[in-house]
Amino acid sequence: MFSKTAKPIMRSAAWRISMWATLAFACGTMVVFIFLHEFVAGDIQRRTDAWLAGEAVTLNDVATRTPKGWLNRRVVGEVAELAMREVPHKRGANAGLNDSVFFLQTAADGSVALWVGTGDVNAHLAAVKNSRIVPDTPTSVRITGFDAPFRVVCVRMNNGGQTYLGLSERDQLRVLGKLRLRFVLLWLLIVLIGAAIVFYSTRRVLRHIQNITEAASRIGEADLSSRVPTTARNDEVSQLAITLNRMLDRIERSVHQLHTITGSLAHDLRSPLTAVRAKLEMSLTAGARDEESESIVSAIEDMDRLTEFLDKSLDVAEAKANALRLNRVAVDLDDLLRVMVELYEPSMSEKGLHVNLCSAGWLEVSADAALLHRMIANLFDNELKHLPAACNVTICLSSLEDSAMLVVEDDGPGFEPEVLSQIFERRVKGRNSTGHGLGLAFVEAVVRVHGGTIQASNGSEGGARLTITLPLAVPSTTPLSPALAHA
Repeated sequence: MFSKTAKPIMRSAAWRISMWATLAFACGTMVVFIFLHEFVAGDIQRRTDAWLAGEAVTLNDVATRTPKGWLNRRVVGEVAELAMREVPHKRGANAGLNDSVFFLQTAADGSVALWVGTGDVNAHLAAVKNSRIVPDTPTSVRITGFDAPFRVVCVRMNNGGQTYLGLSERDQLRVLGKLRLRFVLLWLLIVLIGAAIVFYSTRRVLRHIQNITEAASRIGEADLSSRVPTTARNDEVSQLAITLNRMLDRIERSVHQLHTITGSLAHDLRSPLTAVRAKLEMSLTAGARDEESESIVSAIEDMDRLTEFLDKSLDVAEAKANALRLNRVAVDLDDLLRVMVELYEPSMSEKGLHVNLCSAGWLEVSADAALLHRMIANLFDNELKHLPAACNVTICLSSLEDSAMLVVEDDGPGFEPEVLSQIFERRVKGRNSTGHGLGLAFVEAVVRVHGGTIQASNGSEGGARLTITLPLAVPSTTPLSPALAHA
């Protein structure tokens, strides 16, 4: 069993689909996490501002109700220290005091009336004055010597002074930093899990489509009765398979009708032609006169050409419709070419043509041996009919990756430019051609039905050149290509 060598590995679309789906999912979850981060940050700040506003009003009320003098400063200072201890102490705080909070009371002239906190009081006083804090509105203030800003609220006193209560945003920023880290780790985990789920689901769906593609590519090479696999699920992929099977039913019926019509046509035409040829041969053997014998022999030759034309026309019609019946076997192109050269060399030598064969050696293809034999015979017949005497025909066989390349070229007049682009169409021929224009059309049809390619061109110094590639055969132990696999 032989088949065409496996094609390069196909790149699955699952990666591309998964990438775009994962990108959209990642952007969506990132937007959600950003919204949650802003919500948490806003909620923490609202709680901080509420605490600051309440404590500032309390301290201001104590300062207002307490008699002036040393007692006022002592009572207000103790209340401020109690308020500061309500905030949990952090590493780096001074003993007994929390460096996250400060209380500052100024007199009417702007001097410091009372200070409770750590650090330089002058730095705190300069910072709050430069910030132009609106009373009763918490504001973020940067103070020299501290990495994190302070959230400060200002309350006006009846004597013209002002009370400032500040809370460091260090704890808030640390909490938000931990929250961002956890959000990022959770986001990466969710994105990876989502990407895996999307890839698995997409790969599973595309695997069904790939199975349908492989099954469809195998259909039509030798057996139109095969069908693509269907699934029990009534989804889009199942509907695609059912639709393809219905289309294949119609194609199989059409091809069967074509085979029936061509078979009937060939039989109906060959029968009278065979009968006429038999009668001519009987007349020839009955002792006809010399003048009549020449006419009878000419008529028999015309009948043979007509039969050949009929067979070739039907084969080309079936090949163009991808309806040729193929009986694939392993064919050694090198051996076949040597046999054909030996067969045609006397005829070519008689016409003055010289044949050169250069071959890379054993090259095996999976093909219909009879069709391949007729294809090469058409190439030799084409050279015999159209080349003038004393021309050279060179036939080269070589290996090109996973294909066998056959090049047939000569040093004759070449193809006429006006027919070169349509040289493989039926009944297209040059002005001086005496044929029916079916030889190269048949060659192209056979090459195409075997999965190969053919190109026609003229050499730079004249002469025609035909380049044919056919897929090499490989043993069945190698993974079969769906396009040409067969039993």
